[in-house]
Amino acid sequence: MIALKEGRIDSIDYYQARLDLFNLSVMADYDQLVCLPTLTQIDKHWYQIETARKVLRQMGGRALLADEVGLGKTIEAGLICAEYLVRGQIQSILVLTPASLVSQWQQELSSKFNIDTITTDDKLLQQNLEEFWTNNPRIIASLNTAKSAKHYPHVTQRNWDLVIVDEAHHLKNRSTLNWKLVNALNKRFILMLTATPVQNSLVELFNLLTLLKPGLLKTEVDFKREYVSSKNGRVPKNPEKLRQLMREVMVRNTRSLVDVKLPKRFATTITVNPNPSEEKLYQDLTNFLRDSCVDLDKFSRTNLLMRAGSSSRALTESLKNLSKRLPSDELKNLTQRASKIKQVEKAKALVDLLKQSKQKTIVFTTHKATSAYLAETLLDAGIPFATFLGDMSLKEKDAALDAFRDSVSVLLASETGGEGRNIQFANCIVNYDLPWNPMKIEQRIGRIHRIGQTQDVFIFNFCLKDSIEEYILKILHDKINMFELVVGEIETILGNVDDEFDFSEVVIDIWLKNQSQAELNTAFDSLADNLLKAKDKYRDISQLDEQIFGDDFEA
Repeated sequence: MIALKEGRIDSIDYYQARLDLFNLSVMADYDQLVCLPTLTQIDKHWYQIETARKVLRQMGGRALLADEVGLGKTIEAGLICAEYLVRGQIQSILVLTPASLVSQWQQELSSKFNIDTITTDDKLLQQNLEEFWTNNPRIIASLNTAKSAKHYPHVTQRNWDLVIVDEAHHLKNRSTLNWKLVNALNKRFILMLTATPVQNSLVELFNLLTLLKPGLLKTEVDFKREYVSSKNGRVPKNPEKLRQLMREVMVRNTRSLVDVKLPKRFATTITVNPNPSEEKLYQDLTNFLRDSCVDLDKFSRTNLLMRAGSSSRALTESLKNLSKRLPSDELKNLTQRASKIKQVEKAKALVDLLKQSKQKTIVFTTHKATSAYLAETLLDAGIPFATFLGDMSLKEKDAALDAFRDSVSVLLASETGGEGRNIQFANCIVNYDLPWNPMKIEQRIGRIHRIGQTQDVFIFNFCLKDSIEEYILKILHDKINMFELVVGEIETILGNVDDEFDFSEVVIDIWLKNQSQAELNTAFDSLADNLLKAKDKYRDISQLDEQIFGDDFEA
C-alpha cells in the first residue's frame, strides 16, 4: 500500500513500489539475470549469459548444453542454477557426474557461484546412507554411486528441483542403469551437459532428448522412420525438421561463433636427477609400499609417493604421522633418512630456472611443508616472491596478488592459488608438484591460459628421474600431447576410455604392481596406447557431431 501525505503519494513509497514492479517484471521474463551482480568470480562471457537466458526463457529449464569443448558448459549450468536459487524457484539440487569430477564440481559451485554442496565422497554417506540422501538439499554424486543397488531407491524416491548431469553421453543407451536412473528421478528442471551428444548413432540423441522432454520425438520407431536414413544410423533424414525440433531443447555454442582466440602455449618437462640419498630413499620407499605385507590403504600409499616426489620435508612429515599409528622399524628407518636430506635437487633446479626467467611465474605446490621449504630456498637464493596459500585471509591473498602484479616476478601458490582471480598478467606456470589427475593440471593452466591472456604461455613440469611423475609426463606430454589440446579435451578423452576411468588410480596400480623397469615400461606403454585410442575416438566423434549439428544451435 502506498501512503498518502497531504493528498500526495509519498515519494519513497512510490519509488519502492516502482522498484518492486520492475523486479517482478524481471522475475517474469528472464530478460536479465538477477544473479549476475552477486557473481564476482566468473568472467561472464556474453554467450554463456545468452545460453542461460535461452534455457530459462524458452526451454523451461530442461535443456541439453552441448557447447564445443572448452567454452564453459559448467559455467552455463552454474548460471542457470544460481538464477533459479536467487529467484527462490528451487531448493534441492542433484548433480550427477563421473567420480573423477565430483570434487571439481563442488569446488566450482562453491568458489564461483557461492553454492554449498555435500558430495558422495563425504563420510556422512557411509555413516547414514538414508539420512544423506534425505536431509541434504544440494548433493553432488558420482553417477556410479547413485545408480548402485543400495543408493538407487533413496535417490529416486525424493523430489529434485534441479538435476544436472555432466558428461551426459554416458546416458546414450536406454538399456543401461545410467539412463534408467535419470529417467526415474522425480525432477522439475534438468540440464544435461556433453560436448559429444552423438557418438555412434542418432538413436543416442533420441535417448538423451527423451529424458529432457518425453514424447518430443515420439517413439524410437517413429524417430527412426522420420529422421534416420542410413543403415548405420549416423546420417539424418529430414535434417532441417530434426534440427527445428532439437532447437527446443539444445544449445551448442561453437568456437567459431564466440571467436575464442588464445595465444600459443609451450610445455617443457624438466627431469631432475636426484642425489644418491634421494634416489635410494625413493627406491626403498617404493619397495616398502609394494610389499603385500604392509597394511596400508591406497590413499596412504599414494600420499607417501606424492610427497616423496615433492620434497624430503613433506615426506618426513607424512612418515612421522604414519609411524605413530603403524609402528615399524622400516618406517622408522625411512623417516630418519628422509629427515637427514636437507638439500633437494628439484629445488635447486627450480632456482636455476627462475634466475634465468624474466616472466611472471606461478610456482604450484601441493604440500604445505614443500611450500615452506621452497620459501626458505628462494629467500636464500635472493629471489623475490609472494606467497598465496589456501588458508590465508582474504586480505593476505589480495596483498600477495598485488605484490605479484606490481613488484615481484614469482608467486608461490598452493593448489587453490589464484582460483577465480584475474591473473592473466602472468604467463608462466611451474608445476613443481605435478598432480596425478590431468584435469587438475589443466585447471592450473586455465588460470592464465584463458580469454584475456595476450602473451604466449609457458608451462614447466618438474619430475624426478625414474619417479612415477616421470612416467605420467611421458604419457601426458610425449604420447598424447596433452599440453597442445584445447582446455577441456583431456577430460573428454579420459571419459572415452571408460565411464569410470580414473587416471590417478590406474597409474598408482601400475606403479605398485610392477617391479622392474621393463615391466613398468610395458604397463605404462599399454596405458598410453589406450589413451591414444580414446583420443582418436574423440576426434572421430567430434567430426560426426560437427557434421550433424554444424552452427545451427548457438545461443
